[in-house]
Amino acid sequence: MARQKLGHASRRVADEEDIALAAFYSLCDAVDKNRFPRLDDRDDLWQLLLVITERKVIDHVRAGKRQKRGGGAVRGESVFLQLDADEMTRGIERVVDSEPTATDALLAVEQCRELLDCLPTEELRKIALWKLEGWKNKEIAEKLGCITETVERKLRGIRELWSEKITNQETH
Repeated sequence: MARQKLGHASRRVADEEDIALAAFYSLCDAVDKNRFPRLDDRDDLWQLLLVITERKVIDHVRAGKRQKRGGGAVRGESVFLQLDADEMTRGIERVVDSEPTATDALLAVEQCRELLDCLPTEELRKIALWKLEGWKNKEIAEKLGCITETVERKLRGIRELWSEKITNQETH
C-alpha cells in the first residue's frame, strides 16, 4: 500500500519500506501508550495500520516538497543519465573520471613540491610527508622521539605556512 500511495514520489530520503516501518513503529508506540482504547480485533488493527501508513506517505511527500528541500525541484543522479548503447555507466560516474589526467597529476606533484619546499627545515618536510602518507600523529612522534603534542604543534605551524603561501599565490 505504501508503494502504491507513493507513486512517483521521490525515494531518495525514504522508500516504501521505510514508511511502512515508521508506520508500524508509530502504531506500536501508540498501542503501548493506550491511545487506541477501541482496538478490539485484527480488522481494527489493520485498518489503523493502513490509516497511519497513508498519513506517513502524505507527510513524506509534503516534506519532499518543502521549500527548504528544494520545493520538489531537486533532481537526483538521473539528470546525468544518458542511455547510449556504447556507454551504460550510471549518471554521476560520467561526470567525474576516477583517474586524474596526466596534467592533473603533474600539477598536483608540482604543487606538493612547492609546498614542501617552503618549509624551513628537513624535519618539517618529513613530518608533512609522513602525514600525507597517512601516518598518525602518535606514530610520527615515536619516529621523532618526541611527544604527540609536539607533532601537533609542528603540524599547526605547517598548516599556517601553507595557508600563507596559498593566500599569497591567490593575491598575486
